[in-house]
Amino acid sequence: MNPIVVIPSRMAATRLPGKPLADIHGRPMIVHVLDRGREAEIGPVAVACADPEIVDAVRAAGGTAVLTDPSLPRGSDRVHAALAILDPQGRHDVVVNLQGDLPTIPPDYLRAVLSPLADPAIDISTLVAPITTPEEAAAASVVKAACAFDGGRAVSPALYFSRAAIPSGEGPLWHHIGIYAFRRQALARFVALPESPLERRESLEQLRALEAGMRISCARVEHAPFGVDTPADLERARIALSPENWPTASGTTA
Repeated sequence: MNPIVVIPSRMAATRLPGKPLADIHGRPMIVHVLDRGREAEIGPVAVACADPEIVDAVRAAGGTAVLTDPSLPRGSDRVHAALAILDPQGRHDVVVNLQGDLPTIPPDYLRAVLSPLADPAIDISTLVAPITTPEEAAAASVVKAACAFDGGRAVSPALYFSRAAIPSGEGPLWHHIGIYAFRRQALARFVALPESPLERRESLEQLRALEAGMRISCARVEHAPFGVDTPADLERARIALSPENWPTASGTTA
């Protein structure tokens, strides 16, 4: 595999306006996410930007940024558009779509998301973590994956994703983490597909891939990182990324 990491980013956030440029210890949040991608050391990292001010912030930090059409509806579309500019020769056969609101994601999670692609039959890989509380299981904001890791398996096929607590019955529930590793041809196919019925019903774009017969597999990690969506989340990120808690937060990479 020859991966590339692409981080889709746009300014239009309703609960936290200007989110990518939110200050965390003197640096924009998107730059912290860029650092996490660099620290993973799995391949080049770039930001697919909907807005010129994000481009400016990323380039000022020494990062690679591509300005994409602001009308693109989803992060996956933005990643695909940026990839055509970043790698028109198709040298990178795997694309990791890293959300731009995960400044505290452990870099080893980006390495973990590649592991299911060791199976050539898998089109897309993603991550899950154990759900640990009844409140997490009941929250519609927490997406659940129907998968199983019996027998100590490190990866498992994803049979379905839902905002409901699935599957029913006794046993663990799995919190889906919205990081994806696409095979290059799988990403091209995915963004060309129309929105699917279950995707509309659950408001989960990965269901489009499953409904089209694409195969998604999950790797298990210890815990789900939190996304920054609100001012309270931003303050939590500032605490987590303070120099005493996160030694690389000053801008150096591991």
